[in-house]
Amino acid sequence: MKLGFLASHNGSNMQAIIEACKTGALQATPAVVISNNAESGALARAKRESIPSYHLSSKTHPSPERLDRAILDALLAHQVDIVILAGYMKKLGELTLKRFEGAILNIHPALLPKFGGQGMYGIHVHEAVLAAGEHETGVTIHLVTEEYDSGAIIGQENVPVMPGDTPKSLQERVLKTEHAYFPKVLQKIESGEMAIPGYKMPTSQCPDR
Repeated sequence: MKLGFLASHNGSNMQAIIEACKTGALQATPAVVISNNAESGALARAKRESIPSYHLSSKTHPSPERLDRAILDALLAHQVDIVILAGYMKKLGELTLKRFEGAILNIHPALLPKFGGQGMYGIHVHEAVLAAGEHETGVTIHLVTEEYDSGAIIGQENVPVMPGDTPKSLQERVLKTEHAYFPKVLQKIESGEMAIPGYKMPTSQCPDR
């Protein structure tokens, strides 16, 4: 199973998945990293891990259509099976969404459908959770569609909101859960325990029925 990553900033979830691949906990190959930010930590991580990487953005491709095509071409060139959005702050284009329909995963730092949609990212999510007086939050892994945070939910993991939590302390605890949970979900997909519509296991890997 070959993984393609799109990330805008630090790429810590990407790194957690890479580490799972390196230890053998996840039988997958990090195939390519794409970032819209030439100075992103994700590209630096890719370089350290010797993973092919690209800066593709409105600066390299001012036309949205050509940018979409460049992203798709990079994913196809590296024979990506599943696309991982690891803190990617841009919407994917129509070509990429169509080609990888049902095989693009995003992780959101709340229990969707709560606290999702445009503008709900990073610290803003945790501020909203605390403002709403929630006693529980968590992480959601979902399929990516043309609308923010609206795709089918693949899995969720709960995280308690503790007395005295600040947005920052809550963010740190949720992020720790993200790092542990995302590789586990990918492992279930790779093993056939969990199915997503855009990925079919190679016949040689299918579990006995």
